[in-house]
Amino acid sequence: MTQMHADEVHTDTALVRALLAAQFPQWAQLPIDPVPSSGTDHALYRLGDHRVVRLPRIHWAVEQVAKEQRWLSSLAPHLPLPIPLPIGLGKPDLGYPWQWSVYRWLDGEAVTPVRVPELASAAIDLGQFIAALHRIDAVGGPPPGAHNSKRGESLAVRDRETRQAIAVLQDEIDGAAATAAWEAALRAPAWPGPPVWVHGDLTASNLLARNGRLSAVIDFGCLGVADPAVDMMIAWELLAPVSAAFRAALAVDDATWARGRGWALTTALVALPYYRDTNPTLVASARQRIDAVLADQALQASPGLR
Repeated sequence: MTQMHADEVHTDTALVRALLAAQFPQWAQLPIDPVPSSGTDHALYRLGDHRVVRLPRIHWAVEQVAKEQRWLSSLAPHLPLPIPLPIGLGKPDLGYPWQWSVYRWLDGEAVTPVRVPELASAAIDLGQFIAALHRIDAVGGPPPGAHNSKRGESLAVRDRETRQAIAVLQDEIDGAAATAAWEAALRAPAWPGPPVWVHGDLTASNLLARNGRLSAVIDFGCLGVADPAVDMMIAWELLAPVSAAFRAALAVDDATWARGRGWALTTALVALPYYRDTNPTLVASARQRIDAVLADQALQASPGLR
């Protein structure tokens, strides 16, 4: 698998088979195949037809294992689309240093406009999924922290790294426009309600499609209990052409939408230089979000153009 981090832990099919033989011998003889993915935190290996092994590839993803094992099965019954369900918890062994998981396999392909030609319908389906997630009782859920890359915290906490990213990207983006868009998001009122369950990383690569429809939501590594605005990010990526339908399905207020625009911008700005040479899918997504946010901000600043 492509190395994305200088200090990531190497995995391969031989390691996965050895771990299974030691800890889940009932599955050890099944076919094992690496799963191509733009995910940055875990390596995935399909196990037979019905399972997938998911191993953290970098230290900051380690806490995600126990979190997903604890919460996903209890969240799933309340959601209108399938999500990954853990069926096994592996332990450090054979030189691999961390806990890891076995999940049920979810059929589908990463969502693209070609695979989901009715984007407006997908926007409504996803909006309903997010609304359902946000309604689930969040008492006892984990607040933003290292376990979810601090997704859903106050945008102000990300101010320094966002401005640093804008400076690094000065030759590639309109730095003044990016700064203005970021500062507009910072001015948006804070979320006034209690924190809610958030996915935290809603991008096209974390949505699956089958038969032209949205079929599942995956990769809950950034799951947490936080400001719901973080789950608006995809409105400036895949759903940019149908963002009005997406927003209507969620019925969010102006301030939440503005903070969501800030999340779309900050995550894209920070990711772009880091993954420039290792993750073309993520880089393309980041560029798309930056362009969409700056276009949206220009529209907001020029009411006569609406």
